[in-house]
Amino acid sequence: MSNFVRLAAQSELPPEGEAKEFTLGDKVICVANVNGTISAMDNVCLHRGGPLGQGVIEGDKVVCPWHGWQWDPKTGQAAHNPGAKVAVYPLKVEGGEVLIEVIEV
Repeated sequence: MSNFVRLAAQSELPPEGEAKEFTLGDKVICVANVNGTISAMDNVCLHRGGPLGQGVIEGDKVVCPWHGWQWDPKTGQAAHNPGAKVAVYPLKVEGGEVLIEVIEV
């Protein structure tokens, strides 16, 4: 079952070329603005658990601030290893609110 829940106000989204962390229950979500496209993915880098939302955007990738691993915010794949993936979440904006799709298993 999936449903969209409020993540943030649209005004809280990161500006173009930046990433930002948002708390959703017991999870932290990395929201990235890459060339005007907003994406959401897990905030935890698979390398050593670095906070992706505190990283920088280089080209079209989110770069982990701890050790420089690069992640594609659209697919969740690591740039150097397509087999390494973090979860990516659908987003939509309605009435000035940013909604994220949470999948319950």
